[in-house]
Amino acid sequence: VDKVVSFEPGKRAVGVKNVTANEPQFTGHFPDLPIMPGVLMIEAMAQLGGIVCLQAPISDGKGQFFFAGIDGVKFRRPVVPGDTLVMEMELEKWKPKYGVAKMKGKAYVNGQLALQVDSFTFAMVPEKKEEP
Repeated sequence: VDKVVSFEPGKRAVGVKNVTANEPQFTGHFPDLPIMPGVLMIEAMAQLGGIVCLQAPISDGKGQFFFAGIDGVKFRRPVVPGDTLVMEMELEKWKPKYGVAKMKGKAYVNGQLALQVDSFTFAMVPEKKEEP
């Protein structure tokens, strides 16, 4: 994620990833037809979701949120060098007792839907308190 352009605490975030030809994955994916790997698009969206989860009112920023699951992934168009991927992540559920967050997300290039994820699951691992 290169930049967060919109943030609503405890609700959603919008961020951008500028896809450039000098990124290492493009040397092999694919040599004559560079396409951003889907797993990297999903990871960028998960990082944006982590920004929502690691801010108040969800958490105090201490601890870590781990990517715990994903459902309903649909790739709608290839993402190539020169594209700007605009990602939207929205919090759907937060279960503080269990430290589990559910989010959904979409990513666009030039206003066209490139990727849709129906459900991301994140698990919070609280920061360990040091004993005196």
